[in-house]
Amino acid sequence: MLKIMKQITCLIGFIILNSCNERETEKQVAVEALAPVKPVTETSLIVLGTMQDAGSPQLGCTKDCCRDLFSNPGKNNRVVSLGLVDVMNQKKYLFEATPDITQQAKALKNYATFSDREMPDGIFVTHAHIGHYTGLQYLGKQAMNTDSIPVYAMPRMKNFLEQNGPWSLLVKNKNIALREMQHQKEIQLAPGLKVMPFTVPHRDEFSETVGFIITGPNKKALFIPDIDKWEKWETGIITAIATVDYAFIDGTFFDAAEINNPQDPVRRDISTIPHPFIIESMNLFKDLPTAEKKKIYFIHFNHTNAAINPNSKEAARIVKNGFNIAVINQVLKL
Repeated sequence: MLKIMKQITCLIGFIILNSCNERETEKQVAVEALAPVKPVTETSLIVLGTMQDAGSPQLGCTKDCCRDLFSNPGKNNRVVSLGLVDVMNQKKYLFEATPDITQQAKALKNYATFSDREMPDGIFVTHAHIGHYTGLQYLGKQAMNTDSIPVYAMPRMKNFLEQNGPWSLLVKNKNIALREMQHQKEIQLAPGLKVMPFTVPHRDEFSETVGFIITGPNKKALFIPDIDKWEKWETGIITAIATVDYAFIDGTFFDAAEINNPQDPVRRDISTIPHPFIIESMNLFKDLPTAEKKKIYFIHFNHTNAAINPNSKEAARIVKNGFNIAVINQVLKL
């Protein structure tokens, strides 16, 4: 009996040890992704967030993907955003004004140590869904009370901010200075640095939805965090990828199963929230040359997407197929 008890104790200890080792491995991956930042010395893009609008953990979530995060929130779960640092002209820009803008603006400043200025020199907004513009509220009187931060927006998006509170107060109080963008019209930020917006099909309840081509002195990046389906876009995604060096594209859901689980008590109808599944995108891109696949970084992950766990089989499948998963603090030279 004593021998059996010892065996059981050893087995329990083995399970606990391996469970801890598993958690420790995940912790190490997260720490590596969030290592102390090194100021950039060349014009660069920085990944400042990778999650879908509602973040992770999501409000009311009872799934395993959220449960531990309520008591131990992950620093790697910020909402989708890119930073742009222009070293030559000592400027910095944010792409998206997310609910995590407080941390993201600080991170951007830490990469751009040429200035003590806390706020970016401009913010580019893709559309009027909560994860992409609501961070603007922190520029107002109750928070930073900024002075005329340029905010680049398409015509409907600009009108939405001007005509609806509380955003209209930001305009009235000159916390932000709206700069209207036009479809496929380049915005010259500095010599050798420009941004071009282009419309994409999405659920445009209050505004258009755009992606961006960001052109630096040496390289170009594509940024499409939200789109309904690739086949709905008049520009072929494969054609678009061929024109750039990096492509940050919508990876909201790995597949339909993560949302359409019949045993899920809060099951959502995925047809009402269309996005290209990562498995669909990988199938579409499967015949691309290796060099083209390496350009692709999936981003804008829903909290249910297993690919956000670097130790998951879904993440391994993406990497094995030759693609990348966007991670906070990745720096890509432009």
